[in-house]
Amino acid sequence: MKKYTLAVVSVLTLFITSCNASKDTANAGNLFDTTWELEYISGPRIAFEGLYPNKKPQITFDKKETKVYGNNGCNGYSAPYTLNGKSLTFGEPGPTTMMFCDGGGEQQFLQQMKKITSYSIDKDEKLNLIEGDVPMMRFKKVAKQ
Repeated sequence: MKKYTLAVVSVLTLFITSCNASKDTANAGNLFDTTWELEYISGPRIAFEGLYPNKKPQITFDKKETKVYGNNGCNGYSAPYTLNGKSLTFGEPGPTTMMFCDGGGEQQFLQQMKKITSYSIDKDEKLNLIEGDVPMMRFKKVAKQ
């Protein structure tokens, strides 16, 4: 009887672990082939619409090149990223276009990216970029690639 119980517990543990792993993989898959638009950023004392009066920042993850690219609310940017499970970090952004824009959100966006340590995709399919345990930026899907 003990062997039977141990076998059942082992199979259940393996099943639960594999379900969680495939859920993580599914969420990671959702990260790619999508353009995400910023709808919340933590930190600034300026209203979100004041930071990004003309255009909201966007981010797209390129799985093959391990780079992100998009618009930071004013100029285009790209940066390398490192993804390991839910752990996510961004490298230094490469050259950006040099337009002058109102609001000051561009620097806020780029500074916040440097602090990110992980990500999650919630039940509403929102991408949360997290520093420690605190969601610092939230994005919504705007386009499938």
